[in-house]
Amino acid sequence: MAAATALSLALLFLLLVILSNPSSAVNAQQNPPSPGYFPSYRAQSVDFNQKYRTLWGPQHQRLDQDALTIWLDRSTGSGFKSVESYRSGYFGASMKLQPGYTAGVITCFYLSNNEAHPGKHDEIDIEFLGTIPGEQYTLQTNVYIRGSGDRNIIGREMQFHLWFDPTQDFHNYAILWDPSEIIFFVDDVPIRRYPRKSDATFPERPMWVYGSIWDASDWATDHGRYRADYNYQPFVGRYKGFKIGGCTVDASPGCWATSGSPRGFGGLSSQQERAMVWVQNNYMVYDYCSDPQRDHTHTPEC
Repeated sequence: MAAATALSLALLFLLLVILSNPSSAVNAQQNPPSPGYFPSYRAQSVDFNQKYRTLWGPQHQRLDQDALTIWLDRSTGSGFKSVESYRSGYFGASMKLQPGYTAGVITCFYLSNNEAHPGKHDEIDIEFLGTIPGEQYTLQTNVYIRGSGDRNIIGREMQFHLWFDPTQDFHNYAILWDPSEIIFFVDDVPIRRYPRKSDATFPERPMWVYGSIWDASDWATDHGRYRADYNYQPFVGRYKGFKIGGCTVDASPGCWATSGSPRGFGGLSSQQERAMVWVQNNYMVYDYCSDPQRDHTHTPEC
Protein backbone atom coordinates (compact mmCIF):
# COMPACT_ATOMS: atom_id res chain seq x y z
CA MET A 1 0.00 0.00 0.00
CA ALA A 2 2.81 2.42 0.91
CA ALA A 3 4.58 1.70 -2.40
CA ALA A 4 1.36 2.31 -4.36
CA THR A 5 0.80 5.59 -2.53
CA ALA A 6 4.36 6.71 -3.25
CA LEU A 7 3.92 5.85 -6.94
CA SER A 8 0.65 7.78 -7.12
CA LEU A 9 2.28 10.83 -5.55
CA ALA A 10 5.20 10.61 -8.00
CA LEU A 11 2.83 10.46 -10.96
CA LEU A 12 0.84 13.39 -9.60
CA PHE A 13 4.02 15.42 -9.17
CA LEU A 14 5.08 14.63 -12.76
CA LEU A 15 1.67 15.71 -14.04
CA LEU A 16 1.91 18.99 -12.14
CA VAL A 17 5.37 19.64 -13.62
CA ILE A 18 4.10 19.05 -17.15
CA LEU A 19 1.04 21.22 -16.63
CA SER A 20 3.14 24.03 -15.20
CA ASN A 21 5.58 23.79 -18.11
CA PRO A 22 3.78 22.25 -21.08
CA SER A 23 6.70 23.00 -23.41
CA SER A 24 8.75 20.37 -21.57
CA ALA A 25 6.38 17.66 -22.77
CA VAL A 26 6.45 19.02 -26.31
CA ASN A 27 10.24 19.26 -26.32
CA ALA A 28 10.55 15.68 -25.14
CA GLN A 29 8.58 14.59 -28.20
CA GLN A 30 10.63 16.71 -30.60
CA ASN A 31 13.86 14.77 -30.31
CA PRO A 32 14.39 12.28 -33.13
CA PRO A 33 14.53 8.55 -32.45
CA SER A 34 17.99 7.28 -31.60
CA PRO A 35 19.90 6.22 -34.71
CA GLY A 36 21.61 3.49 -32.68
CA TYR A 37 24.97 4.15 -34.36
CA PHE A 38 27.27 7.12 -33.78
CA PRO A 39 29.94 7.65 -36.45
CA SER A 40 31.28 10.81 -34.77
CA TYR A 41 32.58 8.59 -31.96
CA ARG A 42 34.50 6.48 -34.48
CA ALA A 43 36.09 9.24 -36.55
CA GLN A 44 39.43 10.66 -35.47
CA SER A 45 39.52 14.00 -33.68
CA VAL A 46 42.00 16.27 -35.45
CA ASP A 47 43.94 19.35 -34.48
CA PHE A 48 42.88 22.34 -36.55
CA ASN A 49 46.41 23.59 -37.14
CA GLN A 50 47.56 20.19 -38.37
CA LYS A 51 44.72 19.49 -40.79
CA TYR A 52 43.52 22.94 -41.88
CA ARG A 53 44.90 26.29 -42.99
CA THR A 54 43.42 29.76 -43.41
CA LEU A 55 42.09 30.23 -46.92
CA TRP A 56 41.02 33.89 -46.73
CA GLY A 57 40.27 36.59 -44.20
CA PRO A 58 43.02 35.67 -41.69
CA GLN A 59 42.29 38.86 -39.75
CA HIS A 60 38.78 37.49 -39.18
CA GLN A 61 39.87 34.22 -37.58
CA ARG A 62 40.72 33.44 -33.97
CA LEU A 63 41.86 30.03 -32.71
CA ASP A 64 41.57 29.39 -28.98
CA GLN A 65 42.53 25.90 -27.79
CA ASP A 66 41.43 24.36 -31.09
CA ALA A 67 38.08 26.22 -31.07
CA LEU A 68 37.89 28.42 -34.16
CA THR A 69 35.91 31.64 -34.44
CA ILE A 70 35.44 33.27 -37.84
CA TRP A 71 33.44 36.38 -38.63
CA LEU A 72 32.04 38.56 -41.37
CA ASP A 73 31.84 42.33 -41.37
CA ARG A 74 31.52 45.00 -44.01
CA SER A 75 35.13 44.51 -45.12
CA THR A 76 35.28 40.73 -45.59
CA GLY A 77 34.37 37.29 -44.32
CA SER A 78 36.66 34.37 -43.66
CA GLY A 79 37.30 30.77 -44.66
CA PHE A 80 39.53 27.76 -44.05
CA LYS A 81 40.56 24.70 -46.06
CA SER A 82 42.00 21.28 -45.31
CA VAL A 83 45.69 20.77 -46.04
CA GLU A 84 45.02 17.51 -47.88
CA SER A 85 42.42 16.40 -50.40
CA TYR A 86 40.36 13.25 -49.89
CA ARG A 87 38.81 10.63 -52.09
CA SER A 88 36.30 9.48 -49.45
CA GLY A 89 35.56 9.78 -45.77
CA TYR A 90 33.66 11.16 -42.81
CA PHE A 91 34.14 14.88 -42.18
CA GLY A 92 32.58 16.67 -39.23
CA ALA A 93 32.72 19.68 -36.95
CA SER A 94 30.70 21.06 -34.09
CA MET A 95 29.26 24.47 -34.90
CA LYS A 96 27.45 27.22 -33.03
CA LEU A 97 25.62 29.98 -34.87
CA GLN A 98 24.97 33.62 -34.09
CA PRO A 99 21.49 34.59 -32.84
CA GLY A 100 19.56 37.66 -33.94
CA TYR A 101 19.61 39.23 -37.38
CA THR A 102 21.82 37.16 -39.70
CA ALA A 103 19.87 37.46 -42.96
CA GLY A 104 21.98 37.12 -46.09
CA VAL A 105 24.82 35.42 -44.23
CA ILE A 106 26.01 31.87 -44.97
CA THR A 107 27.87 29.86 -42.33
CA CYS A 108 29.00 26.56 -43.80
CA PHE A 109 31.04 23.35 -43.72
CA TYR A 110 31.53 21.54 -47.00
CA LEU A 111 33.62 19.51 -49.44
CA SER A 112 34.69 20.93 -52.79
CA ASN A 113 37.28 20.85 -55.57
CA ASN A 114 36.38 24.27 -56.97
CA GLU A 115 39.97 25.48 -56.97
CA ALA A 116 41.12 22.45 -58.96
CA HIS A 117 38.17 22.53 -61.39
CA PRO A 118 36.87 26.11 -61.65
CA GLY A 119 33.48 26.35 -63.33
CA LYS A 120 33.08 22.58 -63.40
CA HIS A 121 33.60 21.42 -59.87
CA ASP A 122 32.01 18.99 -57.42
CA GLU A 123 30.70 20.04 -54.03
CA ILE A 124 28.86 18.62 -51.00
CA ASP A 125 27.43 21.33 -48.74
CA ILE A 126 26.16 21.88 -45.24
CA GLU A 127 25.07 25.53 -45.25
CA PHE A 128 23.21 27.54 -42.66
CA LEU A 129 21.11 30.23 -44.32
CA GLY A 130 20.94 33.37 -42.20
CA THR A 131 17.62 34.48 -40.78
CA ILE A 132 15.71 37.32 -39.16
CA PRO A 133 14.66 37.52 -35.50
CA GLY A 134 11.73 35.26 -34.74
CA GLU A 135 12.45 32.91 -37.65
CA GLN A 136 14.40 29.66 -37.61
CA TYR A 137 17.70 29.03 -39.29
CA THR A 138 17.48 26.86 -42.39
CA LEU A 139 20.06 24.13 -42.81
CA GLN A 140 20.61 23.50 -46.52
CA THR A 141 22.29 20.37 -47.82
CA ASN A 142 23.39 20.38 -51.43
CA VAL A 143 25.29 18.29 -53.96
CA TYR A 144 26.93 19.57 -57.14
CA ILE A 145 28.38 17.27 -59.78
CA ARG A 146 30.85 18.59 -62.37
CA GLY A 147 29.37 22.01 -62.67
CA SER A 148 28.16 24.86 -60.53
CA GLY A 149 28.94 27.85 -62.69
CA ASP A 150 29.27 29.05 -66.27
CA ARG A 151 25.50 28.80 -66.82
CA ASN A 152 25.49 25.20 -65.64
CA ILE A 153 23.99 25.57 -62.18
CA ILE A 154 22.37 22.30 -61.13
CA GLY A 155 21.83 22.19 -57.38
CA ARG A 156 20.33 19.31 -55.46
CA GLU A 157 19.07 21.16 -52.40
CA MET A 158 17.29 19.62 -49.46
CA GLN A 159 16.50 22.03 -46.62
CA PHE A 160 15.59 21.51 -42.96
CA HIS A 161 14.58 23.34 -39.84
CA LEU A 162 16.16 21.69 -36.83
CA TRP A 163 14.63 20.23 -33.68
CA PHE A 164 16.82 22.51 -31.55
CA ASP A 165 18.12 26.09 -31.60
CA PRO A 166 21.58 25.99 -33.25
CA THR A 167 22.52 29.31 -31.63
CA GLN A 168 22.29 27.99 -28.07
CA ASP A 169 25.04 25.39 -28.11
CA PHE A 170 27.48 23.48 -30.27
CA HIS A 171 26.07 20.61 -32.33
CA ASN A 172 27.86 18.16 -34.58
CA TYR A 173 27.33 18.40 -38.35
CA ALA A 174 28.95 15.91 -40.69
CA ILE A 175 29.20 14.60 -44.23
CA LEU A 176 29.89 10.96 -45.04
CA TRP A 177 31.09 10.51 -48.62
CA ASP A 178 32.10 7.15 -50.00
CA PRO A 179 31.94 5.59 -53.48
CA SER A 180 28.33 4.44 -53.02
CA GLU A 181 26.56 7.23 -51.12
CA ILE A 182 26.57 10.60 -49.38
CA ILE A 183 24.97 10.88 -45.94
CA PHE A 184 24.41 14.13 -44.02
CA PHE A 185 24.35 13.89 -40.21
CA VAL A 186 23.23 16.20 -37.40
CA ASP A 187 24.35 14.96 -33.98
CA ASP A 188 24.84 11.53 -35.60
CA VAL A 189 21.22 11.45 -36.80
CA PRO A 190 21.16 10.93 -40.59
CA ILE A 191 18.96 13.61 -42.14
CA ARG A 192 19.62 12.86 -45.82
CA ARG A 193 21.04 10.00 -47.86
CA TYR A 194 22.07 10.60 -51.46
CA PRO A 195 22.88 7.23 -53.06
CA ARG A 196 25.00 6.75 -56.15
CA LYS A 197 22.60 5.90 -58.96
CA SER A 198 24.91 6.65 -61.88
CA ASP A 199 28.36 8.07 -62.62
CA ALA A 200 26.70 11.19 -64.04
CA THR A 201 24.90 12.03 -60.80
CA PHE A 202 27.62 11.36 -58.23
CA PRO A 203 30.82 13.27 -57.33
CA GLU A 204 33.90 11.08 -57.46
CA ARG A 205 36.90 13.40 -57.92
CA PRO A 206 39.03 14.22 -54.84
CA MET A 207 37.82 17.10 -52.68
CA TRP A 208 39.11 19.29 -49.88
CA VAL A 209 37.22 20.19 -46.68
CA TYR A 210 36.20 23.83 -46.22
CA GLY A 211 34.43 26.11 -43.78
CA SER A 212 33.50 29.75 -44.24
CA ILE A 213 31.23 32.66 -43.44
CA TRP A 214 30.28 35.05 -46.24
CA ASP A 215 27.67 37.43 -47.64
CA ALA A 216 25.12 35.73 -49.93
CA SER A 217 22.48 38.45 -49.74
CA ASP A 218 21.27 37.83 -53.29
CA TRP A 219 19.74 34.46 -52.39
CA ALA A 220 20.38 33.22 -48.86
CA THR A 221 17.30 34.48 -47.01
CA ASP A 222 13.88 34.26 -48.62
CA HIS A 223 15.46 34.33 -52.10
CA GLY A 224 17.21 37.62 -51.38
CA ARG A 225 14.27 39.45 -49.86
CA TYR A 226 16.26 40.02 -46.65
CA ARG A 227 19.87 41.08 -47.10
CA ALA A 228 22.88 41.32 -44.82
CA ASP A 229 22.54 44.36 -42.58
CA TYR A 230 25.94 45.48 -41.35
CA ASN A 231 24.40 47.44 -38.52
CA TYR A 232 24.44 44.00 -36.84
CA GLN A 233 28.09 43.20 -37.66
CA PRO A 234 30.16 41.24 -36.94
CA PHE A 235 28.40 38.02 -37.91
CA VAL A 236 30.14 35.16 -36.14
CA GLY A 237 30.48 31.43 -36.71
CA ARG A 238 32.12 29.10 -34.19
CA TYR A 239 33.67 25.69 -34.89
CA LYS A 240 35.29 23.05 -32.71
CA GLY A 241 35.50 19.27 -32.41
CA PHE A 242 36.90 18.72 -35.88
CA LYS A 243 36.68 15.10 -37.07
CA ILE A 244 38.15 13.39 -40.11
CA GLY A 245 37.86 9.69 -40.84
CA GLY A 246 38.87 9.79 -44.48
CA CYS A 247 41.24 8.49 -47.12
CA THR A 248 43.53 11.07 -48.66
CA VAL A 249 44.46 10.97 -52.32
CA ASP A 250 47.85 9.56 -51.35
CA ALA A 251 46.49 6.89 -49.01
CA SER A 252 47.05 3.25 -49.85
CA PRO A 253 44.34 1.41 -51.83
CA GLY A 254 43.54 -0.51 -48.67
CA CYS A 255 42.52 2.64 -46.77
CA TRP A 256 39.09 2.39 -45.13
CA ALA A 257 37.20 5.54 -44.19
CA THR A 258 34.91 5.81 -41.18
CA SER A 259 31.61 4.12 -41.94
CA GLY A 260 28.30 5.93 -41.59
CA SER A 261 26.41 2.78 -40.65
CA PRO A 262 26.88 -0.45 -38.68
CA ARG A 263 26.31 -2.17 -42.01
CA GLY A 264 29.57 -0.72 -43.30
CA PHE A 265 29.09 1.00 -46.65
CA GLY A 266 26.04 0.99 -48.90
CA GLY A 267 23.05 1.91 -46.80
CA LEU A 268 21.70 2.76 -43.36
CA SER A 269 20.52 0.39 -40.67
CA SER A 270 16.77 0.09 -40.12
CA GLN A 271 17.12 2.14 -36.92
CA GLN A 272 18.98 4.88 -38.78
CA GLU A 273 16.36 4.82 -41.54
CA ARG A 274 13.58 5.35 -38.99
CA ALA A 275 15.42 8.31 -37.49
CA MET A 276 16.00 9.85 -40.93
CA VAL A 277 12.39 9.39 -42.00
CA TRP A 278 11.24 11.01 -38.75
CA VAL A 279 13.44 14.06 -39.40
CA GLN A 280 12.30 14.37 -43.00
CA ASN A 281 8.63 13.98 -42.08
CA ASN A 282 8.83 16.60 -39.33
CA TYR A 283 11.58 19.07 -40.26
CA MET A 284 12.28 18.98 -43.99
CA VAL A 285 11.06 22.19 -45.64
CA TYR A 286 12.31 21.78 -49.22
CA ASP A 287 13.26 18.89 -51.51
CA TYR A 288 14.48 19.65 -55.03
CA CYS A 289 13.00 16.39 -56.32
CA SER A 290 9.52 17.51 -55.23
CA ASP A 291 9.76 21.02 -56.67
CA PRO A 292 7.40 21.24 -59.68
CA GLN A 293 9.24 24.32 -60.96
CA ARG A 294 12.49 22.41 -61.42
CA ASP A 295 13.52 20.86 -64.74
CA HIS A 296 14.08 17.28 -63.62
CA THR A 297 15.71 16.27 -66.88
CA HIS A 298 18.83 17.70 -65.24
CA THR A 299 18.35 15.61 -62.08
CA PRO A 300 17.57 12.08 -63.36
CA GLU A 301 18.16 10.61 -59.88
CA CYS A 302 14.76 12.04 -58.88
